[in-house]
Amino acid sequence: MALATFDRIISDRGSTYAVSGGAVGSQADIAAALAELKKARRFAKATHNSWAARIGGEGIKADDGEAGAGAIILRMLESEGLDDHLIVVTRWYGGKHLGGDRFRHVIAAVRHYLAQRR
Repeated sequence: MALATFDRIISDRGSTYAVSGGAVGSQADIAAALAELKKARRFAKATHNSWAARIGGEGIKADDGEAGAGAIILRMLESEGLDDHLIVVTRWYGGKHLGGDRFRHVIAAVRHYLAQRR
């Protein structure tokens, strides 16, 4: 399954962000989508591939080392009422800590994805 990907949408202090997403119907679909995304060497070498999905109203998330990012993505999926969908926010760490700005960037990346879906 192919995810829609928007690469290099945010840059801050050397860190770069991308967002990907698509329809999923099971945890197996999530695993397949993540594996497909990581076939691209750039995404496989990313510092974080944080994601969340809702399948039949049930939320699943993973921070992938970016503490709290999966919960943010999941809350945004829930507020959109977007079921059977996966969103992945990818970050390549640029060497400088972003502090709370990293959460603003996760939110901005998800908003970018949702705006492109409309």
